[in-house]
Amino acid sequence: MKTWSDTRPRTPGTDPGGAGSAGTRPVRTPAQARQLVRHTVAGLGTLWPSQVEDLLLVTSELVTNALRHAGGVTDFGIGVGRDRVTVSVADASGELPLYQRREGLRPGGYGWPIVLRLCRDVTVDAGPEGKTVHATMALDRR
Repeated sequence: MKTWSDTRPRTPGTDPGGAGSAGTRPVRTPAQARQLVRHTVAGLGTLWPSQVEDLLLVTSELVTNALRHAGGVTDFGIGVGRDRVTVSVADASGELPLYQRREGLRPGGYGWPIVLRLCRDVTVDAGPEGKTVHATMALDRR
């Protein structure tokens, strides 16, 4: 699998916006992550539009969860294989994502179930520095 990562962990005292670093700016928002994923999959040839939309939705949900529940994104990567794409989002929280059944109509809590539903494989690597969620989606080329 060919792997590519855009952001690097923050170093104390550095600009979190990535000023002064070579290359592209780090991923800090869902929109930035979607743009990077869209650019990456554009180079893969013709994919079904629904697959691209699902991949962008998963990307948004993972980054949003890192922002809302874990203090932000510390690393972001995209891995491309022959028949799959893996989006990896790291944060500084060691708490694992929770799947909770929702009773009634309440806001929030739908992102993680969406990720689990749309992806072929989801893994979480947790350690003392935080966790990384790896979400893999199958690709069917047109």
